[in-house]
Amino acid sequence: MPKPTDCLIVVDVQNDFCPGGALEVKQGDEIVPLVNRLARKFENVVLTQDWHTPGHISFASSHAGRNPFETKRLRYGEQVLWPDHCVQGTHGAALHDGLDIPHAQLVIRKGFHPKVDSYSGFLEADRQTKTGLDGYLRARGVKRVYCVGLATDFCVAWTALDARRFRLESVVIEDACRAIDNAGSLDNAWREMRKAGVKRVKSASLLG
Repeated sequence: MPKPTDCLIVVDVQNDFCPGGALEVKQGDEIVPLVNRLARKFENVVLTQDWHTPGHISFASSHAGRNPFETKRLRYGEQVLWPDHCVQGTHGAALHDGLDIPHAQLVIRKGFHPKVDSYSGFLEADRQTKTGLDGYLRARGVKRVYCVGLATDFCVAWTALDARRFRLESVVIEDACRAIDNAGSLDNAWREMRKAGVKRVKSASLLG
C-alpha cells in the first residue's frame, strides 16, 4: 500500500489528450475512473498540466511547410512537431471534467515558455529549466513517485525518468496510462524506463 512518503503524479489528463481533443490519445478518457480510484490511496497527489502559449515552438503550425508528427532539430534537441494543443485558457487545456481528486495539493503547469517544450513534470526539454516539482517533493519528504496519465511514451515516461534523475524511486502504473505510440515511441519509452530502473506495475497491486 502507498506510504506517506509516496506521491501519485497524475500526468496531463486534459481534454486535448482525450477523444475529440486536438492531440487525441486513443482511449485516453478510459483511465479517468481508475486514476480517481488510485488517487484515494495516496496521501500525496500532484497533477501536471500542459499549458502552451499560442504559437508555441512545439507546434507544427509554427514552422512553415512542416506537418504534425514530423521532427525538427531545435536549439535544445530533436523536437516532435505537434498539432496545436493545450493552449493556455482553452477548453482543450483544461483538466478532464471526470477527474475527481479534491485532495491533490499541487498543479504543475509546464510548456508555458514559448521557445522550449516540456514533457516532464520535473524538467523542460532543455534539460535545465526546473518546474519546481523536485523541490516540492523533497520538502514533503517524498521518496517514491507513482506515475499515471497521458501519454505513456512521452509525458509519463519523461516524468518517470526524471524522477530517477532526482534520486526518487519511480513506478509507472501501466494500465492507468495510454500511449500515442508514434513510430515505435512506446517500445522505446519502456526500454529507456527499464534501463533507468523505473518499475512497471498494474493498478491491482495497489487497489487489492
